[in-house]
Amino acid sequence: MKEPFDWDSPLCESLVEEEAMAEKKDAESRSGKYRGRMTSFVVVSCMVAAVGGALFGYDIGVSGGVSSMDTFLKKFYPVVYTKMEEDTTVSNYCKFDSQLLTLFTSSLYISGLFASFAASSLTGTFGRRPSILVGGTSHLVGALVAGAASNIYVLMVGRILLGIGLGFSNQAVPLYLSEMAPTRYRGAFSNGFQFCVNIGALSANLITYSTEKMESDWGWRICLASAAVPAGILTLGALFLEETPNSIMQRTDDHKKARSILETIRGTEDVQAELDDLINASTISKTVAHPFLQITKRKYRPQLVMAIAIPFFQQVTGINAIAFYAPIIFRTTGLGESDSLLSAVVVRAVNMTCTFISMLIVDKFGRRVLFTVGGIQMVVSQIAVGSILATQLGDHGGVSKGYGLPLLLLICVYVSGYGWSWGPLGWLVPSEIFPLEIRSAGQTIRVAVNFLCTIIIAQTFLAMLCHMKSGIFFFFGGWVVFMTVFVYLFLPETKNVPIELVDRVWREHWFWKRIVGKENVLRETGA
Repeated sequence: MKEPFDWDSPLCESLVEEEAMAEKKDAESRSGKYRGRMTSFVVVSCMVAAVGGALFGYDIGVSGGVSSMDTFLKKFYPVVYTKMEEDTTVSNYCKFDSQLLTLFTSSLYISGLFASFAASSLTGTFGRRPSILVGGTSHLVGALVAGAASNIYVLMVGRILLGIGLGFSNQAVPLYLSEMAPTRYRGAFSNGFQFCVNIGALSANLITYSTEKMESDWGWRICLASAAVPAGILTLGALFLEETPNSIMQRTDDHKKARSILETIRGTEDVQAELDDLINASTISKTVAHPFLQITKRKYRPQLVMAIAIPFFQQVTGINAIAFYAPIIFRTTGLGESDSLLSAVVVRAVNMTCTFISMLIVDKFGRRVLFTVGGIQMVVSQIAVGSILATQLGDHGGVSKGYGLPLLLLICVYVSGYGWSWGPLGWLVPSEIFPLEIRSAGQTIRVAVNFLCTIIIAQTFLAMLCHMKSGIFFFFGGWVVFMTVFVYLFLPETKNVPIELVDRVWREHWFWKRIVGKENVLRETGA
C-alpha cells in the first residue's frame, strides 16, 4: 500500500524551493528574450482604452458635486435641502443624512455590479474590444438621459444605464491595458487607467464648480450630461481598436493573426518567445470549461484572495467617501457651497498629480514599496483630520478659519498617499496576476467586489458620518493600518514579470508556496 506523502517533510520543502527557484530563473530568462519597443500603436490604443477610466472618474466626481448643489437638491431632494438650510437643530454631521440621496450615488454601482457578470461572458467569448464598445455606448445614452431628467425616476434610469456602462468598461479596460503593454512598462500603462479616473473626476469637479452659480436647472443638467463627452470618445475609439493578442489566442487558434498583432504592437518581427508563451497559456485556458469554478481551486487560491481583498481594501481606505462627498464634508465643516466645490477641485488635482507620479515610478520601485509608503501616509493624515474635527467641530457652527486650511492640506496629504498607492495599484495588481484561463473571471470578481463595496460605502457613509462624526476618519484609518500590513506580508512583487508567467511569483512567496507549492509537488512526484 502506498504511503501518504508527507507535505511537511524536509524533502517536500526542498522540492518546493528548488522548483520555485527554477521557475523564477526560467521566467527571468524568458522575459529577457522578449523583444520589442514602445510603439505609437500601443500608446494610441491604450490612450483610447484608458478613457474608460475617465468615465468612472467623472461619475465619482459629479456625484458629490451635484448632490451638494442647491438647484439639484430643490428639484429632487427638497427634504434634504430644507434640513440643510432651515433646520438649525440638526447636527452638522447629519444635515445630508438621507438614504434617498445616497441612492443617487449607489444606484449607479448597483447596476454596474450586475453588469460586470454579463461583461465577463462577453469579454471572454468575444474579446476585450466588444466589451469596451458596449460600455461606452451604454454610458453615452445614460449621460444624455440623466441630463434630461424631469423627475427622480428618469434620473435613476439614466444612472442605471451609466452603471451598466461602468460594469463593462471597468471589466475590459484594465485587461486590455495590461495585455497590450510591454512587460517592462505594464505598470505605467495600467496606472494610466487610474490617471484617467482622476482626469474624469477633476473635470467633474471643475464643471460643477463653474456651474453651481446658475439659478436654473442648467447647472446640474450640464454636469450630468457632460459625461457623454468621454463616453463618446471611448465609443468612437473602440471601433478602431485592435483586439489583444492574448484574447485572440484565448478565443481562436489563429496563430498567424496573433503573431501579426504582436509584431505590430512590439514593432519587431522577433516575437516568437512571447508568442510561445501566449500559445502555451491559451492551450491551458481552453481546457477550462467553467472559469468561475476553476478559480476556486487550490492552485488559484492566492489570486482569488487578492481579487477579493484588494478591491475591498481599496474602498475601506475611505477614498470614495472623500471622492463622492468631499463638497459635503467641506460644507459640514462650515464652508459655503462655492468654497466647498473649489476645495474639492484642489483635492482632486493633488490626487491626479500623484497618480501621474505613480505611473513614472511604479516599474522602478515596484508595487509593494508604493503600497507601504502610501499606506503610512494615509494613516497619519487620517488621524490628524479626525483629531482636528473631534476637538474643533461641534454639532453646530463650523471650524474656525485657522483650522480650515490645515484640514484642506491634511486631506490633500491623504489623497496624495492614495494617489500613488491604492488608487492606481488597486487596478494594476489584479489585472496582472491572473493566468489567461481565469483572467476574465478573476477581473469580474475584482470589479464585482469593487462595486459591492462602493455601494455599501456610498449608501452608508452619510449615516456613518452622522452617527460616528469625526470618528469616521479613525475608522478608515484603522483599516488602512490592517491592509498595509496585509500587503507587506502577503503580496509578492510583480514588476518586470511577463503577464503570462506572473503566476509563478506565488510559488516562491514565503506563505503562498505552502498552498500552491503542494500542487506542484503532487504533479511532479505523482504522489
